[in-house]
Amino acid sequence: MGSLTKKKETLIWLNSYLFEHQYLEIRIKQLKAKIGRLEHRLFRLEQKRFNRGKHIPSVVFGGKKLFKSQFTKKDSYSSHEEWKSLYIQKRNKRILISGRKDAGSGNFVFSYNLEKKELSMRSTRGNIVTFPNVVFPYGQERVDKAILNQTSCKNKKEFGKPISWSIEGYGGYFIIKCLVDVENKEYINFSTSDGVIGVDLNVDHFAIANVKKDGNLLGTEKASFSLKGKSSGQSVKIIEQEAIALVDYAVQNNKPIVIEDIDTSLSKTGDAYGNKNAIRSKSVFAYRKMSNAILNRAEKMGVEVIIVHPAFTSISGKMKYMRKLGISIHQSAAFTIGRRGLGYKEKAPKVLKDYVGKKDAHHWKKWSTLNKRIKISTNAFYELYNVNKPFKGINTKLPSLRENERKLLSKLA
Repeated sequence: MGSLTKKKETLIWLNSYLFEHQYLEIRIKQLKAKIGRLEHRLFRLEQKRFNRGKHIPSVVFGGKKLFKSQFTKKDSYSSHEEWKSLYIQKRNKRILISGRKDAGSGNFVFSYNLEKKELSMRSTRGNIVTFPNVVFPYGQERVDKAILNQTSCKNKKEFGKPISWSIEGYGGYFIIKCLVDVENKEYINFSTSDGVIGVDLNVDHFAIANVKKDGNLLGTEKASFSLKGKSSGQSVKIIEQEAIALVDYAVQNNKPIVIEDIDTSLSKTGDAYGNKNAIRSKSVFAYRKMSNAILNRAEKMGVEVIIVHPAFTSISGKMKYMRKLGISIHQSAAFTIGRRGLGYKEKAPKVLKDYVGKKDAHHWKKWSTLNKRIKISTNAFYELYNVNKPFKGINTKLPSLRENERKLLSKLA
């Protein structure tokens, strides 16, 4: 008989065999596993130490080019300390201090003198650094109003507004930015009495449809751009430029803009080829940047943006308006988006009434049924049927139809 006394319990075995198999073997396996994990960690740390100085991280604050220059030519810098000081300076060239609504001037670190136009900053050591003649070419009135309201506010904890400041150093000069809350514009053109501008967002262009108040098409536009090979910052700038042009087009026509709800249209971000997750991620990024850029620009210009549900806008546009109006599938989707913003519902054309399933079903359900039953290439829709001549029906003998598409349509006949 053997026993093992622990802090909170005592284990007893009737013989040495049970002690060996019920305790020793299990304990040995646990210790071996622990040793293995420690050895693996030691190997990884030694490997990390060996690669230190040779491997360049994927993200380098200060720039990869400057980081690599320490390993290139000896005459690039007189000493490694010279390179290090420049690298540290570039890494720490920007400071952003968020505001506090309970601060006297909206910020505990920065304070702005409205009369002298001076910005004072309290450093971590308690020193006061003053920047003279801080004037904003755009938005000076907003800054003055925000600071004046904050300093004169009596109950700052409840009604105060934070004011953030950012300073970027570029060697011989500084760029100072002030971040304040901006009230919504009082005048916003939300009237649809003249019609709307329907917009279909795509990763390489905006499809635009100018829709009259009675739901008819006035004209279409296409704003093309390319985000391929562009960084996230470059993509944002490109999208913002197109958003500015789009909102200006709406201002000229005195009409609000209608777009889809991006959060419910993620089905657009798929692709049959390549890495689906990567393509989906890039597409979601692009769509959200597009919608944000349009919303921000429209708010600034006083244009209302109507957001509608994206269900079956492309399908109904393709089947109903693409050939009838002689426009692309994306422009027809923009047209149906605009019509939905005006409150119109898309009924299935008479030529397809025998394929919609239940007659009393919701119109979205009918479009879903048609999409499943008549799932063919986009080009074939131009010759498959004519919505203006419903009595002719569907032409199942088109040479442009694939074999599987012809079989699918023959089952419906």
